[in-house]
Amino acid sequence: MEREMVIVLDFGGQYNQLVARRVRECNVYCEIYSYKIDIQKIKDMNPKGIILTGGPNSCYEEGAPTYTKELFELGIPVLGLCYGAQLMSHVLGGKVEKAPVREYGKTQVFVNPASALFAGVGTKSSEVAAAPLAMAGHEDNTNATQCWMSHFDYISKMAPGFTSVAHTADCPVAAAEYAEKNLYAIQFHPEVLHTVEGTKMLYNFVRGVCGCAGDWRMDSFVESSINEIRAKVGDGKVLLALSGGVDSSVLAALLAKAVGNQLTCVFVDHGLLRKNEGDEVEGVFGPNGDFDINFVRVNAQERYYAKLAGVEEPERKRKIIGEEFIRVFEEEAKKIGTVDFLAQGTIYPDVVESGLGGESAVIKSHHNVGGLPDYVDFKDIVEPLRNLFKDEVRKVGLELGLPEYLVYRQPFPGPGLGIRIIGEVTGEKVKIVQDADYIYREEVGKAAAEYKAKNGENPSWMPDQYFAALSNMRSVGVMGDERTYDYAVVLRAVKTIDFMTAEAANIPFDVLQTVMSRIINEVRGVNRCMYDLTSKPPGTIEME
Repeated sequence: MEREMVIVLDFGGQYNQLVARRVRECNVYCEIYSYKIDIQKIKDMNPKGIILTGGPNSCYEEGAPTYTKELFELGIPVLGLCYGAQLMSHVLGGKVEKAPVREYGKTQVFVNPASALFAGVGTKSSEVAAAPLAMAGHEDNTNATQCWMSHFDYISKMAPGFTSVAHTADCPVAAAEYAEKNLYAIQFHPEVLHTVEGTKMLYNFVRGVCGCAGDWRMDSFVESSINEIRAKVGDGKVLLALSGGVDSSVLAALLAKAVGNQLTCVFVDHGLLRKNEGDEVEGVFGPNGDFDINFVRVNAQERYYAKLAGVEEPERKRKIIGEEFIRVFEEEAKKIGTVDFLAQGTIYPDVVESGLGGESAVIKSHHNVGGLPDYVDFKDIVEPLRNLFKDEVRKVGLELGLPEYLVYRQPFPGPGLGIRIIGEVTGEKVKIVQDADYIYREEVGKAAAEYKAKNGENPSWMPDQYFAALSNMRSVGVMGDERTYDYAVVLRAVKTIDFMTAEAANIPFDVLQTVMSRIINEVRGVNRCMYDLTSKPPGTIEME
């Protein structure tokens, strides 16, 4: 059976992945493509709906990203978001101009609940914004809802056949529709969490307007993936570099279910993991775990420490850690002998960010995207998670029976603690940051659990990522009657939607006090704790 799909055409903005994730949360499969894709390919894919997003320019400028008018004549429902809304209006004969008042941030939007987009959205408004309204006649049937606006331009004249179905005090066309042709345009951003009912609006489009049944579910994904892996691998042998992170762990579990002991997992413990993490990975996938696979643990800690001795520059550290991993993995692969397939934990953001999905600028190159590595000899690559977002990968992990502590493990950089230790990396420093980080995560987790038990939900301050890092600053302190000259630990915690921007989390002071007291008393070599308040930008989430 052909899978129903909605496609996102990316015109160069930053929200393409977020739009696709929101669509998938409606249990509808979604893929991202550049606006440069040929229209015949769109026809061949036969999508149930098309969403236009992104665009760094004004749509009326010469050379601005655009698309042929034929797109809107395919009979496929189209939803334009922000730039996509303006582009739809511009291409179909409307007018887009520089807005007299720029709208940015949380904005009250008045919507017409009679529109298919806004069914069940908003609450009855006590007053209607006093701007000149293109929604004249709908004042009696207007609901208010909070949305996120971010636009320099606005639709000053709608294209023929369109009517306004939403407005704000400063924007007469916050949304428009040509319902008979299933064409919809939204000036604000329904995909971000600041638009309180944005997911409902997208649900109304993909499940209501597009008529999608919502058959994209992780239980069916697991079943179909296992069958596909078995068909591809046959009786061949599969090799996986298991890092212990979420992606590679879920991949290992999926492959184990599919091909059992035809899989060999090589786990390189470089000594830069969080406290007890190496033993936890071995506990799940090793000989005493639940999976019938071949598990090889390489304890390469001293080898890494020797390579990193005297190295302080962050990029140099990253390069050494990455190159040494390849060398260790190569050596172990040769010991194993002939292997037919290399498994990689590539996920969809890796594909998109490497420039193989949408139009947005290449964010970073990923080592596991683009083909077989040149240092190994395999028939082919197995990448069953290639089309999944991170939250979907976690759901697959739970479906496969992996423990929650592993599935919901916080993001962890490839170079590990090597970039959470400022300056030279040594075994002594690794132990300091491991112990401090363990205490920090334990106390924050305990405080959050107590709050949830009392209030039935996670606290608003609960960070999306938090960890302890080790500065290269040493300072004078007093412990007991003795003078000390020890390191300062930096506590980092951020709240974020997409990890592209982030704010420092407002962890209660008494929790931080407990963390500080425990670290200084229990971790030898530390006499100060500092809390990092820096947002991203200008800072980064990681220290290096």
